[in-house]
Amino acid sequence: ILILPAFGIISHAIMNCFYLTQSFGADGMIFAINSIAMLGCVVWAHHMFTAGLDSDSRSYFTMATMVIAVPTGIKVFTWMQTMNGGLMYLHPILLWICGFLFLF
Repeated sequence: ILILPAFGIISHAIMNCFYLTQSFGADGMIFAINSIAMLGCVVWAHHMFTAGLDSDSRSYFTMATMVIAVPTGIKVFTWMQTMNGGLMYLHPILLWICGFLFLF
């Protein structure tokens, strides 16, 4: 849940760098961020250590982590598609965005 504001900052920064009024696939982005928020409430403990848990609990946290990766991937590839075809001037914010996407 703590990453949600950073997702909004990335979307606005990309639109600002490429002088766009709307990002590519805005409806998909809305559905992805809502599903990340809802799944984040369900998988609140997927970062905890699984040592000492039974196999059912470990499989639940593994499955929940895999499920939350799908809307996150939708957001990342939508950001990349928004950046596709635009003029890339090497502004510091654009370099920060590229670094964020590369490391994410």
